[in-house]
Amino acid sequence: MIQVIYGKRGSGKSKKMVSLANEQVKTAKGHVVFIDDDSRAIHELDREIRFIDADEYALTDYRSIYGFLCGIIATNYDVTTIFVDGLLNGIDKKSDRSEKIFEKLQAFSDTHKIDLYIAMHDEGELAVSELEKYKVLS
Repeated sequence: MIQVIYGKRGSGKSKKMVSLANEQVKTAKGHVVFIDDDSRAIHELDREIRFIDADEYALTDYRSIYGFLCGIIATNYDVTTIFVDGLLNGIDKKSDRSEKIFEKLQAFSDTHKIDLYIAMHDEGELAVSELEKYKVLS
């Protein structure tokens, strides 16, 4: 399952993601991972949540992000939930590959039985219609 939190900058998406992660870790049957493009949320997350500061890695396009997610699962089969906050910031959402990223992420989620929560900025670059297949939380 993929759930997208979509909204304008400063609309509280990150706070919502942290809150959702803290709720999920209480009932999760496996490990919860929170990936962010900075370390601001680290002190707000439950200590049982694995925090990854993606800024430490060279995640510059959709392909590298997808590979990074696959690497997380390859090293820990007990991950059941992944939160991705801020990671899609600064990536060209108009590229040919962007149209297929959510299809790949959905296949990834289905294959590994992972719940993905993704926060995205509404900057008019990615049509909301592309996200209609996924539960959009605003």
